[in-house]
Amino acid sequence: MIRLSRLAAVARKEFLHVIRDWRSLVMAVAIPLLLLLLFGYALSLDLKNVPTMVLDRSQTPQSRQLVSLFQGSPYFEILSHTDEYAPMQHGLDRGDILVGLVIPDDFARDLLGGRDTEIQVLVDGSDANSARLAMNYVAAIGASFSLQVKAMRMQARGVSDTGAFVELRPRTLYNQDLRSQNGIVPGIVAIVMVVIASMLTSVTIAREWETGTMEQLLATPIRVPELLVGKVIPYFIIGIVDVALSVGLGYLLFDVPLRGSTGLVFGLASIFLTGTLFYGLMVSIATKSQVLANQIALLSSFMPSIMLSGFMFAIQDMPSLIQAVSYILPARYLIAILRGIYLKGIGLEILWINALLLAVYMVIMIVMAHKKMRLSLE
Repeated sequence: MIRLSRLAAVARKEFLHVIRDWRSLVMAVAIPLLLLLLFGYALSLDLKNVPTMVLDRSQTPQSRQLVSLFQGSPYFEILSHTDEYAPMQHGLDRGDILVGLVIPDDFARDLLGGRDTEIQVLVDGSDANSARLAMNYVAAIGASFSLQVKAMRMQARGVSDTGAFVELRPRTLYNQDLRSQNGIVPGIVAIVMVVIASMLTSVTIAREWETGTMEQLLATPIRVPELLVGKVIPYFIIGIVDVALSVGLGYLLFDVPLRGSTGLVFGLASIFLTGTLFYGLMVSIATKSQVLANQIALLSSFMPSIMLSGFMFAIQDMPSLIQAVSYILPARYLIAILRGIYLKGIGLEILWINALLLAVYMVIMIVMAHKKMRLSLE
């Protein structure tokens, strides 16, 4: 049976160590701010003001009408016009432009003659994601221009209404402005907990072995559950403070809405945080080396959480094998939960499966850390 007095003594000892080690304490507070600034400002999946160069060989009202659609779009910024291919090729080679638009000299003649015509679009594909987005934007503008041309042709023929047009009016739910920060900031909350938990608790037991104080602890009547839980309590409090800091800064700096329950965010984050803290303890117990424990914890938790949890890359776009691997990452479920609460305002009636999997992860980590600690003492 766990004695609260012994548990409090271990927690107090660990609190004193955290306070005395001011560098770790500062790092625990600075990392959430650093990650928010780094990912919130530097990592953007949006593409606007694409640098564009135009080669208009037609020089007609029709070609200028097409160019005006690009000029009026927030996604393109026409930097210059040219009369030859060479400057456009040079601009693409140097990376000065991302898109080159080439309008042929027979563009207006074909349009006025009722014939289909083509324009050439050159895109720098060295950045595949940006190139893909730019091509989609170009295709959307091309479709809009085609509708305008069809309308003008019908008007010229005296046809007022054929009833043949289908007008699409897309509406984006939950993230109307398609701001990438709205999806990134909830993910940062999970990444912050992974970093803090793996960085701090992965060294706590190993430090006891290296400094020789573990023998002193074993000479006391403290039991294994009291030792582990007492070790976790200070870092759990630090982790919750970091969650609050991340949520608050996400709203103040990036105006990311929290449409769902704030209590649900902290409740489910607490489950994830507890599991991750005990995972760090388990690594610390197994390695008995602070440096090695810290490296293993970061490599096995932080990097997979960044790459495979859906934080940066869509899981459905990954190979089947990588998608299967992502199911064992608890950050995958927490990020899905946080985005659902933040952007959709949904609750456990929809998120209960993810919440249950987080609870299972927490229980498994607690049991494994307890078992590992007992084996290391035998």
